[in-house]
Amino acid sequence: MTLTFDLADDAATQALGAALGGVLARGDVVALRGDLGAGKTTLVRGLIRALTTPEEEVPSPTYTLVQSYDGPDFAFWHFDLYRLNAPDELHELGWDETQEGVALIEWPDRAGRHLPAYRLEIDLEILGEQRRARLEPFGEDWQKRLDEFRF
Repeated sequence: MTLTFDLADDAATQALGAALGGVLARGDVVALRGDLGAGKTTLVRGLIRALTTPEEEVPSPTYTLVQSYDGPDFAFWHFDLYRLNAPDELHELGWDETQEGVALIEWPDRAGRHLPAYRLEIDLEILGEQRRARLEPFGEDWQKRLDEFRF
């Protein structure tokens, strides 16, 4: 079951990210899709700040390709794969370590065969002045969590 949410502004996009932080578990992968400016980093910023501190600096990893954060229960890796040349370069970015935490991936198609089958996909779409987020679970556990998700 896909969940769809209309998001009026950046604050709503961050609030969705914060709410999603409450359903994450060690080993999760969240694949974020959407055009440039659709709100992928904004959503991640809300999620990270909800699970660390409200003042946490959460820049876009466009040039660094990955940023990591220590949460109270596990670490987070925020990947922006837009500039990745080949999927196998993921190992140089600490991809193997993400199994101990949560991987949040912008431009997930560039991960190729490394993108796990079990994941949550979030598609962000620009609709004039607002956005639409579609959450699609891949895997029974994700489906169960989304069935209980409230935003």
